[in-house]
Amino acid sequence: MTHTLIKADIAARIPHSGPMCLLDRVLSWNRETIVCEADNHRHPDHPLACDGALDTIAAIEYAAQAMAVHGALISETNVTEPSESTTQDERPKMGYLASVRDVVCAIPFLHHLAAPLRIEATRLVGEETRVLYEFKVTAGEQLCAQGRAAVVMDAGINR
Repeated sequence: MTHTLIKADIAARIPHSGPMCLLDRVLSWNRETIVCEADNHRHPDHPLACDGALDTIAAIEYAAQAMAVHGALISETNVTEPSESTTQDERPKMGYLASVRDVVCAIPFLHHLAAPLRIEATRLVGEETRVLYEFKVTAGEQLCAQGRAAVVMDAGINR
């Protein structure tokens, strides 16, 4: 599905809002993969920056938000008809980043990159309570970070 989403569409689907909603666009997605972009890595007041410097480890948060949007979009397409117990305010299950593995940060910082960040996340395995993604963050031809992330769905934490 190649339906471009803008920041407001993204913020409506994830728990992050305001400056902590890091993604600016969803360029494309299907049941396995999502591709997003972000331009805010250059902002000196970035919420994850320290003294204007944005460490590449922040790429994990960009990827986690892409995974969250992906999960919400998949959940939306799985709903065929609302059931009697479904309310209009019902949101997709909340996911919690449980672990990251094999993370490679190819550069030290993101704030100096002129190109938009491109965030790609591919769902490797998914079931009702756990999902495993592979992710890659680039800027133009420059690899920034890549790795895998495990997400636990509705881990029983009170919201």
